[in-house]
Amino acid sequence: MRIEHTIHKKAFVYRLYPTKAQEAALVHILDLTGELYNAALQERREAWRKAGKSVTVHEQMRRLGEVKAARPEYQGVYAQVLQETLKRLDRAFQGFFARVKRGEKAGYPRFRGRGWWDSFTFPQVWRGENWVGPGKPLGNGKVKVPGVGHVRMKQHRPLEGMPKTFTVKRSAGCWYAVYVCEVPSQPLPPSENAVGIDLGLSHFAATSEGETFAPPQAYRKAEARLKRTQRALSRKRKGSHRHRKLKRQLARQHRKVAHQRKDFHHKLARHLVNRYGTIVHEDLNASGLARTRLAKGVLDAGWGQFLRILSAKAASAGRRVVAVKPHGTSQICPECGSLKKKELSERIHACACGCVLDRDVAAAKVILALGLDGALGDGRRAAASA
Repeated sequence: MRIEHTIHKKAFVYRLYPTKAQEAALVHILDLTGELYNAALQERREAWRKAGKSVTVHEQMRRLGEVKAARPEYQGVYAQVLQETLKRLDRAFQGFFARVKRGEKAGYPRFRGRGWWDSFTFPQVWRGENWVGPGKPLGNGKVKVPGVGHVRMKQHRPLEGMPKTFTVKRSAGCWYAVYVCEVPSQPLPPSENAVGIDLGLSHFAATSEGETFAPPQAYRKAEARLKRTQRALSRKRKGSHRHRKLKRQLARQHRKVAHQRKDFHHKLARHLVNRYGTIVHEDLNASGLARTRLAKGVLDAGWGQFLRILSAKAASAGRRVVAVKPHGTSQICPECGSLKKKELSERIHACACGCVLDRDVAAAKVILALGLDGALGDGRRAAASA
C-alpha cells in the first residue's frame, strides 16, 4: 500500500501567565472585539430587516477606519484581530445558510455576552522562514502579544510545522496561547492488521480481538463534587465576589473533567492507530443518543470526540478508518451470521452454533466484517439494512 504524505492542521496549546496589568489589557481587547462582533451582527440584522439587503464582510471591514475614528480605543487593537472578528461573524452566517440549505435546524447567529466571548485571533504569524508579527516566542519563556506586551508562557513542548494562526483564549479564569500549525503527516510502517471496535457504556470500547477498555466516567466520578459547588454557587448573590469566585471554581472543575476525558480519548486512539492499519467503527449518531434516557452516560463517554481524534490520528499516520451502519450489529452472530435477538441487559452472546462471547466483542467482530468486505450471511445483511 502506498503511503501518501499530506499536510494537516494541528493545535498546540500553552498556558499563559499574564501580570495584572497584562490581564487587564487582554480583557480590554476581549471586550472591544466582542462589542465589534455584536455591532456587526446588529448591522446585518437591521440591513436585512429594513431594506432586505445583505451586508458583506468586505463592506464591514472597509468601514473599520470609521470605527477607529469614532472610537479611539479601537486604535490600540491589532488591525488583523478586528478583521478576524468580522470574518468570524461571516463564518457563523455561512454555517447558518448551509444548515438552512440542508434543511437542518438553522440556528441564527447570536449576540455574544461577556461570558460567551473568550478569545481573539491573530490570523498571520508566520511568513517564509522567519517569525513576523504576533505570537513570536521570544526564547526567554515569553511570547509577544501586540497591545499587551511580552507575556510569560509555559511552552512545554516545541511547535511543529508552520504556524498559521495565533489565538489568545480565556478559560475558567486561565489564559492560553493556541497555535494552529500546518504539520506534515508522519506515516507509520504499513500494517495489514484490521480491527473492529464497538463503542458502548459498559465497555467504552471492545475490539474484535477481545480487548476491552473501561469507560473513564470522568463526570460520574466528579459529580458529587460538582453538585456541592453548584449548590454553594446557587446560594450566593449574583455579581458578588463570592459568586464570581465559586463560578470560576465550578468552571475549573468542569474543565478538569473535560481534560480527563480527552486525555483518555487521545491515549486510546493512539493505542489503536499504532497497532492496526484498518480500524472499523460504528457510524454512531451521538447527538441523537444524547437525547435519550442514556444521555448522561453518552455525554460522559464522549464518543463523538473520540471518533474525531481517532480519525485525525489515523490520517496523520497513514491508517484507514471505516464507519459502518450500527443497526443490528449486536444482534448478529459473528460465526454463523444468524440473528440472535438480545435485550440490552443481556451482556453475553450465546448462539446455537456454539459461539459464546462478550456481547460487545461479538458486535465488534460483526462491525469488522461489515467494514472489510460486507461478505455476510443473509441474516447479517437483513440486520445491517434494518
